[in-house]
Amino acid sequence: MIFRQFYLESLGHASYLVGSETTGEALVLDVRRDVEIYFQAARAQGLRIAYAADTHQHNDYLTGICELPARGEVKLLAGARAELGYPVRALADGERLEMGEVTFQALHTPGHTPEHTSLLVYDRSRGEEPVILLSGGSLLVGDLARPDLLGGPERTREAASELVRSMREKVLPLPDSVMVFPTHVSGSLCGGNIGSMLHTTIGYERRMNRLLAAIEQGDPDPLDLQDLPTVPPYWRRMRSRNQAGPELLGVLREPPALRPAGAARLLKEGAIALDCRQPEAFGGGHVAGALNVALGSSFSTWAGTVLPAGARVVLVLDRPSDLWEACWQLLRIGYDLPLGWLSGGMLRWRTEARPLAFLTQWTVHDLRERLLSERGLRVLDVRQPGEWRAGHIAGALHIPGGELPGRLAELPRQATLAVICGSGFRSSVAASLIARLDRGPVVNVLGGMSAWKEASFPLET
Repeated sequence: MIFRQFYLESLGHASYLVGSETTGEALVLDVRRDVEIYFQAARAQGLRIAYAADTHQHNDYLTGICELPARGEVKLLAGARAELGYPVRALADGERLEMGEVTFQALHTPGHTPEHTSLLVYDRSRGEEPVILLSGGSLLVGDLARPDLLGGPERTREAASELVRSMREKVLPLPDSVMVFPTHVSGSLCGGNIGSMLHTTIGYERRMNRLLAAIEQGDPDPLDLQDLPTVPPYWRRMRSRNQAGPELLGVLREPPALRPAGAARLLKEGAIALDCRQPEAFGGGHVAGALNVALGSSFSTWAGTVLPAGARVVLVLDRPSDLWEACWQLLRIGYDLPLGWLSGGMLRWRTEARPLAFLTQWTVHDLRERLLSERGLRVLDVRQPGEWRAGHIAGALHIPGGELPGRLAELPRQATLAVICGSGFRSSVAASLIARLDRGPVVNVLGGMSAWKEASFPLET
């Protein structure tokens, strides 16, 4: 058996290629949208991609599964409960797919979503026991996938019960030696406390995963949903598009380099400048109305939080070599290719005497001093609920960053807002959104609550 894992830090997503050494066939699971990486891996191993499946219809990214049949003779698979707008072979609970020495057994494991199906993998060249559980969005490293994405409190309770039953009836009976490879891994918001390892084992989780241990011990209500991360707004658009089958990307055009005059014209016509530089650089001068989401491991999540659906985007980059990294991160979460990117960056924009905007940046020492001496100053904390409960600045207003676009009306208009997060990244995203919408004076606090704690300033819990 040939096995490969592909990790996308920006989405906390893992996908897989499993190949047969006897037949040369391969299956790809939980397909990301840029599918060339799978063909490259298969080519290197002398394999032919014959099958592809998604464990469930994802909420956090667009699948690339429909791209594969356009590139070759690939049969698409899905759990029998999946409701899809494209042709698939439905796998019933317990049904097996033979691929040379490799056998896949479908395990219906609802909870995260109703149709969720894990794949149990056997390598019969090594023995008759299962060797790998491709657990998708069910059992995660140190965690279980969240059950609250598809409805209100009643639906969440039903989904939580389904998830507990899936663990008790399908996962816990497996041998301790079975390796577990989830789809949602470190960096994903589909769990509340996902560990940093990219795979685990049934035995390790039985002993170290407190939720799984509680289920095994018979706890009737083992899931704690209080501190789950805020759901980014763009997630509401992903599942329905995945069910229908995302439109094929085809041959992608190269976003053109834009001189300042061309970029300014597009911005005047309604395009949004998405500034991918670090918060310090953004604060020191940017295109008026730009949103700041620094290119890195959280870019997809926060771009999808502040960019409206269908946004027409002009990128501002540190380096031209960053172009396609930013493009793919946007494509994976359902945005079109950018209209272009600012040639020469902010240096050319400045030297052509284009208008500049600035975002005031404070250190935590600046913030502490002003809180003690100034009236009309409010702290806006945009961290996740669990971070907030662990300790925050007295009197701060708490709106998680993922909820901010829908809760802007709650911001006080008279006060200067000092926006704070864990480090200064999320707060710069939030502050740029507030500044773009002209919701009043706004400041980004560099270093965030990490620096506030390091300086031993007071906290409230």
